[in-house]
Amino acid sequence: MTLLSLSLGSVAPEIILSFVACVVLLADLYLPLALKARVSFLLCVGGLLAAIVACVDGYDLSSEFAMNGLVVDDGIGDVMKTAVCGLVLLTFCYSRRYAADRELLRSEYLVLGLFGTVGMMVMVSAAHLITLYVGLELLSLCLYGMVAFRRDALPATEAAMKFFILGALASGVLLYGMSLLYGLTGSLQISEVRAAITELPSTDKTLAVAVVLVIAGLMFKIGAVPFHMWVPDVYEGAPTSTTIYLASAPKVAGFAIIFRLLIETMGDVGVLWQDILILVALLSIGLGNVVAIAQQNIKRMLAYSGISHMGFFLLGILSGTADGYAASLAYILIYALITVATFAVVLSLSGPNREAERLNDYKGLGRVHPWLAFLMLLLMVSLAGFPPTLGFFAKLVVLQAVIDVGLVWVAVGAVLFAVIGAFYYLRIVKLMYFDAPADNSPMLNVDKAVPVILSVNALAMVLVMPWLGLLADLCQDVVRSAVG
Repeated sequence: MTLLSLSLGSVAPEIILSFVACVVLLADLYLPLALKARVSFLLCVGGLLAAIVACVDGYDLSSEFAMNGLVVDDGIGDVMKTAVCGLVLLTFCYSRRYAADRELLRSEYLVLGLFGTVGMMVMVSAAHLITLYVGLELLSLCLYGMVAFRRDALPATEAAMKFFILGALASGVLLYGMSLLYGLTGSLQISEVRAAITELPSTDKTLAVAVVLVIAGLMFKIGAVPFHMWVPDVYEGAPTSTTIYLASAPKVAGFAIIFRLLIETMGDVGVLWQDILILVALLSIGLGNVVAIAQQNIKRMLAYSGISHMGFFLLGILSGTADGYAASLAYILIYALITVATFAVVLSLSGPNREAERLNDYKGLGRVHPWLAFLMLLLMVSLAGFPPTLGFFAKLVVLQAVIDVGLVWVAVGAVLFAVIGAFYYLRIVKLMYFDAPADNSPMLNVDKAVPVILSVNALAMVLVMPWLGLLADLCQDVVRSAVG
């Protein structure tokens, strides 16, 4: 094995972030206490920027295998890696003040975030089932640690315990499904597994069991019904600086693992998983939107909102077409961008000794902080899917994908549930603009650069609409180059 055969350039972003994470740990040992947090944070920001540059510089629609076939460097991987690094960068910037106020801005916490990002990028680039699983577990272990980082907070430790137990169970189910695929095909290489599966009859019972187990594990990882039980408890119990991380970049990684494992590996036996995904998608959209109405905690509300959005995301996947997969990719990128900005508003209103988690905390926000309320208005309207926002475009393309394959009734059901779900988004708008401010109206608690970054992030929901064709073309190009 030589360095040339490893093709280290294909995994340059992962190498950069792993190196920076190690440097952050070393810096923590030798730097004065007063400098540790600032230097560690700047190193993380610099490392993420360098990783983004490496991803953009290496962008190419052609596929190249690296690390002796364990990793693939292709266009869709470069796009998703760039998105993951960008979302984590936004997460760190938005949550810095919040984390510092709660003594979370420590090197260990930041390193968990960086290694979790490495895990996501490994999942994105996986060309081998073991590589895929290693990346997934690296991300999962980092998330468990980040959720439980406030050891003295009972909600955080309780959420982490639930997350860990259910996550371990889901990982075991997924691994068992992979082992059945290995037993059926005699290979762990994704391309070889797919070639072997095409020669099996679609009535093969072992293959059907493997598909069911794999789907069960995957649906847990993205928080879709009926494997969603952990989502609201973890979102609520975790520090908001962790919730914003959990709710954004890992969703893109969720698309990656579904794309690599379900589409690239078992795309030719879609008849075995399409009906299952239809049921999961409609249940996720329905239950997520209905239960979100009853929530009084905005983090739990956004958790159920996220469950419903995972249902919409699955609509493009279950269509079984390249255009549908591209629509799902566009959907998850847009959803993650909206979500990270929404949680940034929550973080901005959370002071050192208060959490802006109750819906009543947003009463009268339009009078107290009019610009922040306007940004929140744009984000809520975009999450609800109203025109002319990115959220509307995202829903439109996935609905078009299922209509194109004749599943009109699925699209109609999704739209009806989405109309129901619009209520709880508009309730936030009503509280901000039509209710009187609370006596203890929250003060903004952010770094100087955050309002500018958040404004650009939120305004993008409307201002980039004229250039949406570029995003659609990019998603279609990278998906078609990957699936042939």
